[in-house]
Order: sequence, then C-alpha cells, then structure tokens
Amino acid sequence: MGDFLFAPYNPVTVPIARGGLFAVRRVYCVGRNYAEHIIEMGNDTRDPPFFFAKPADAVVVGGAAIPYPPQTADFHHEIELVVAIGKDGSAIAREDALSHVYGYAAGLDMTRRDLQAVAKKAGRPWEMAKGFDFSAPIGTIEPVSAIGHPDKGAITLSVNGVVRQRGDLSDQIWSVAETIAYLSGFVTLRAGDLIMTGTPAGVGAVVAGDLLEGSIAGVGTVRTAISQ
Repeated sequence: MGDFLFAPYNPVTVPIARGGLFAVRRVYCVGRNYAEHIIEMGNDTRDPPFFFAKPADAVVVGGAAIPYPPQTADFHHEIELVVAIGKDGSAIAREDALSHVYGYAAGLDMTRRDLQAVAKKAGRPWEMAKGFDFSAPIGTIEPVSAIGHPDKGAITLSVNGVVRQRGDLSDQIWSVAETIAYLSGFVTLRAGDLIMTGTPAGVGAVVAGDLLEGSIAGVGTVRTAISQ
C-alpha cells in the first residue's frame, strides 16, 4: 500500500470488442447536438455546443442493471454515440481530429431531468442531474481499425421493446471531428477520455423494472435495466 492513506481505486474500464480493456480517464458530454432534441427541450439550434462531464466511475458495462437514483421523480434515457480517445492532443485541427479516435461505442446518458430543470432555471451546474452514480451505461468499444469512422446510420433506443428514440448519426449538428477540435480548444484530450456526443429526439422517463436497449448501426449496442 506504500504511502497511500487508503488503497487506490481500481481503474474504470470498458471492454474492447476484439479483446482488451479501455481504461477510462474522463467522460465529456456534448449538451446539444441533434436539432430535433434541441427543439423538444425548448432551446435554440443556432447555439454553439457546450460540454459537461460525468465521473469515470459513473460508467456501467456488461449490461449490468442500474438503480433508480435518489432525489428524482423524472429519470430519463438518452442514447448517444460514444467516442473513445486513443491519442493525446490539445487545440486539435479538425482535419487531424479523427486520428485521435481509438474507437466508438453506444452509450446512455442517464439524466435526473427534474433536477436538470431546476438547475437550468437557477443558472446552476448540472452535475447532480448528469454526473451521479451509474449514470453512464456503455457497450463494447469497437476499434476504428474494424469499423472506421461511422458518420451515418440509425441510432435508436427501446424501452421494454418499444422504440422511444430514433435518429441518424448524420443528423448530428457537430460532427465527431468538429466536436473533438472544439473541445480540445478548452482542455487537453488524453488517451482514455470518452466523449458522449449528444442524443436524438424522443427522450423520456423510465421506472424500476424497465429494460433499455440501445443500438447504433455499424457501432454496437448498449443494454441495461432499472433494478427493482
């Protein structure tokens, strides 16, 4: 244990489709990136992107169930393309941005929507609405070497077998390359970072017992259930 006051936590990891583990450093999230979702949330599609973060230990893998979180009565799903960064960089040029991507996965940005609404109204941070325990279920990472850089294809989320969200990666306002370039102007991106790239329209509430199944064409799936 050395000079540590207590044993360091084990690294958070996401499985890689063809073997190995991706160690997670930080989780960045794009606030708004699909026009129809921006409209359904009552916002302006002309606004530039903004970012918030989830802690690495919010990540849930392997299809494990997640608990219904405390302090909310309006727990929402958001299906998202997740970008796994494999090379460090800051102030990255858009034309070089995709070279920093190791792979992609499907993920869920779970949200305490009522807390988010209160925070928005008061001009306060979103952390307690977005960055809580078990708020980031993620599927297996598919390497770029296997699937390339998907920029179109269906992105869907079903709850108990009924489709709730349906969009296409081509509907993204900011492409993956543009998002990386923009975000890296504010922070240095490093290998191990994940970027959740926004959700299409159709977000909605889930309750204990619900089964969530997300899919992104050419990328993969994510699955979780809300434990009773």
